[in-house]
Amino acid sequence: MSFSSEDLAAIDTPAVLIDLDVARRNIERFQHYADQHGLRVRPHIKTHKLPAIAEMQLAAGAVGITCQKVSEAEAMVAGSRAITDVLITYNIVGAEKLEHLKALARKVTLSVVADSRAVVDGLSGAFRGEPQPLTVLVECDTGANRCGVLTPEAAEALAAHIHASPGLVFGGLMTYPPAGGEAAVERFMEEAKSRIEARGIVVPVITSGGSPTMMHAAEAPVTTEYRPGTYVYNDRSLVSRGVCGWDDCALNVLATVVSVPAPNRAIIDAGSKTLTSDLLGLTGYGHVLGRDDIMIDQLSEEHGRLVSQGPIGLAVGDKVRIVPNHACVVTNMVDAVVVTGDGRATPEKWPIVARGKIV
Repeated sequence: MSFSSEDLAAIDTPAVLIDLDVARRNIERFQHYADQHGLRVRPHIKTHKLPAIAEMQLAAGAVGITCQKVSEAEAMVAGSRAITDVLITYNIVGAEKLEHLKALARKVTLSVVADSRAVVDGLSGAFRGEPQPLTVLVECDTGANRCGVLTPEAAEALAAHIHASPGLVFGGLMTYPPAGGEAAVERFMEEAKSRIEARGIVVPVITSGGSPTMMHAAEAPVTTEYRPGTYVYNDRSLVSRGVCGWDDCALNVLATVVSVPAPNRAIIDAGSKTLTSDLLGLTGYGHVLGRDDIMIDQLSEEHGRLVSQGPIGLAVGDKVRIVPNHACVVTNMVDAVVVTGDGRATPEKWPIVARGKIV
């Protein structure tokens, strides 16, 4: 990263560091791939929750942004005039959320998803009196076993229900497949699209996502839009999958050694409230840059335990930089990040605008 040793020495810890030059390189890499293959890019901002980085993604060619919750979308829209097109990829349920959704729809081009008639009927009830209809996509389960209709036949039926519902317009199909699920996406979406079009209903968008296999997105050519999230920062989980290298990780956690109670053990001031408990199938809670011999084998709330097979070679006061297992959750653990790069002479502190926006 482009933080100097003097910069690091002056930063209080634990801190989340962002190298904007690396982030920009990551953004441009996938945008170039998408442009080559005729894919629209709609990045998921849950990874950074920062309007300024969303603006970097839009400037590179993204058509809009993806958010997960209504409050998250509200914070992003309020934070940037450049954000004018938002997709919320979550079933929106409840009167209060629907009121907020209506207000948001008056400010930007807005789309949402649904995987049941119950969700669709709630949206229709809220928007039937609005000046503009709400665009609703059918969420499809193509193997991730989370939300989504289970069959192309169910997608067809729900698309027809949206199409017939007052206040709504059918906007297409959405999925979040498992890593490597391109073939399943192609099969499901091709059949669903054919069935829906046979009813005389246009399928304007087929949107998929996921950073782990984003460079294979074109292997499901039925897809028209892609929603990567983690790619902007990258993390240990993506390095482990061979998607990127350590130099491509724009987000690091800076921590200070606060105790060396044994020759092979050190304690840092970053625990689960900074690094989080996400493992994502990995062993340990992050990678200490430059120290492949060290494992972060245990976390409590404010302590991280570093162990090594031989002498650990650390002293109280030393600082270490850690690539976390999962960058997205780390973002939501801190009030602000420390950024460098993009022409800055010295690091700056940026508040996480959409932190804690989970409703």
